[in-house]
Amino acid sequence: MILPSFFLTNNRRKTKRKTSLQNATSMDININSTKNAETRYNDFSEYLKKRFKYKVQKISINAGFTCPNRDGSKGRGGCTYCNNTSFTPTYENRSNSISNQLQEGIKFFSNKYPEMKYLAYFQSYTNTYDSIDSLIEKYEQALAYDNVVGLIVGTRPDCMPDDLIDYFEELNKKKFVMIEYGVESTLNKTLEIVNRQHTYEESKEAIIKTARKNIPVGAHLILGLPGETEQDLLSHAKSISKLPLTSIKLHQLQIVKGTKMAKQYEVSPQSFHLYDMEGYIDLCVNFLERLNPELYIDRFTSQTPAELLIAPQWGVKNYIVKEKIIKRLKLRNTWQGKLYI
Repeated sequence: MILPSFFLTNNRRKTKRKTSLQNATSMDININSTKNAETRYNDFSEYLKKRFKYKVQKISINAGFTCPNRDGSKGRGGCTYCNNTSFTPTYENRSNSISNQLQEGIKFFSNKYPEMKYLAYFQSYTNTYDSIDSLIEKYEQALAYDNVVGLIVGTRPDCMPDDLIDYFEELNKKKFVMIEYGVESTLNKTLEIVNRQHTYEESKEAIIKTARKNIPVGAHLILGLPGETEQDLLSHAKSISKLPLTSIKLHQLQIVKGTKMAKQYEVSPQSFHLYDMEGYIDLCVNFLERLNPELYIDRFTSQTPAELLIAPQWGVKNYIVKEKIIKRLKLRNTWQGKLYI
């Protein structure tokens, strides 16, 4: 049995209890009272607390990028599930300059925490898909804004040229930089079904190449894509755990208006297995048990605006699902990495 580091931090300082901890076979090991011990998984907020001495908040940026899977370089129409509007904050508007978006986003959050600092989160579409000069200009514009202390850049694994990684490597020595790759699935057959136009091997290569530059790397997975069994989904946890990742984002498959998948669902709903909330909570717990206990979990769910969401209709906020996952972990007396090998 593997006990994750967040359960052992305080106990390592208590040498008299070392033997009993090594021989522990259940969660009756006098878990310390840290937040992570309460959640029973590594929450990404704890990672940020270790990196920064102050509160930080992501501000999503739409910098006007497109995607090689939309403009014809690799495909047309994008991934079958994708409608970027479904995860765009109300303050984000691609017609606004980066500075204006930051201003509006910071205004949105600063009333509650006046001393907060911010991470410019380049989220919409493929945020490394442009000329190097144009990309750097946009990143630097964001970093020049008051109280912006770093970047998080979301992109595809097939859109990270070496010279851009070199730029991020140097920037990371002065500012916080994190790269998030849309992996979505570890199965190439699934990636083909949803028209990703890249392979899992390309995801692994990009993650390893970036991590070798000492840049924190995140990965995104969608749980429940067409054709995948629950065993396939749990195998994702094992596969992703082998990679040099810092964090992982999960979310449930959602059928969103304006997507190719929405049309497929209308014609053949029986081809999809959409989790109800209780089933998804159990899936996340099973996933966490098999996940590397050192990885940080950035999120479990995504919440599409009601006017765009076709299914599943859970009718709850993301934080409610998170609380239910924590409660289920405790009820089942389990934790992240319990079954990790």
